[in-house]
Amino acid sequence: MSKQVEGVSEKIEACAKKEFLENGYVDASLRTIAAEAGTTTGSIYSRYGGKEGLFAAIVEPAAKEFTDIFVGVQERFRENDPEEQPELLDQYSQTGMELLMDYMYDHFEEFQLLVNGAYGTKFQNFVEHLVEIETEYTYKYMEATGLKFKDGKPVTKEFMHIMNKALFESFFEVVRHDMCKEDAMEYVVMLEKYHSAGWDIIYKEGCEQPGTQG
Repeated sequence: MSKQVEGVSEKIEACAKKEFLENGYVDASLRTIAAEAGTTTGSIYSRYGGKEGLFAAIVEPAAKEFTDIFVGVQERFRENDPEEQPELLDQYSQTGMELLMDYMYDHFEEFQLLVNGAYGTKFQNFVEHLVEIETEYTYKYMEATGLKFKDGKPVTKEFMHIMNKALFESFFEVVRHDMCKEDAMEYVVMLEKYHSAGWDIIYKEGCEQPGTQG
């Protein structure tokens, strides 16, 4: 088995990132990437197994770290006493969004690929995966704090999923609109306030705490 030449993988990934950013995964050309990197398509296949493996090598580390940060915030929130969680919710939500925004802007090109160029790969459902995680933790929060919904006004997991999908699609609009980080940070603060206000209305008008009467 021949030894891989040092530096070739880095060159391939740099050229691939450029090609994927310009054309998206589906229309990106391995031949173009190989030519730009001064190598062959065979060399790319031997290193990455093909185009999707090459795409994954570029975006997967950022996607995993972003998801780990997100889950970490959720878990730290759950460590709080359930009686204190309602008062801490907005603080953790805003802090979490700011942490995620910081990380995303430190790896902005990778997130451009995840949000705009991943169709046709396993990463095309990246945002949906985050929504599913958020929905599960929202449900855990409701269970932990004892929220009970009045008859005729159930808030189902399906509704939670739709609401959370709207939040995350809005969050990633900063990538789609190529916002500068400063503008994006202001945007995400407003977005979190808007989202929290909607949930507050649902909680106050559609829910009751144990022991209260509707």
